[in-house]
Amino acid sequence: MRIRRTLAAVIATAALAGVGLAGAATATTATVTPASLTPGECEQGGGTVDRSNLSAAKLPTCKGGKFNGQEVD
Repeated sequence: MRIRRTLAAVIATAALAGVGLAGAATATTATVTPASLTPGECEQGGGTVDRSNLSAAKLPTCKGGKFNGQEVD
């Protein structure tokens, strides 16, 4: 009877540890990208500010680098 209790405790502990490890594996750090960049942030990310397609509805975009395609204020 004592062995069964000990074995049950060991199995329960291992199961809970496995759940904790699975939870830690799925909890990744998400990189948050801003809605729009400053020209300096675009250039620091390795891109250039593209103002060739400006209109009333569109902002300039960052071309190349880390923030490629994002709007620049």
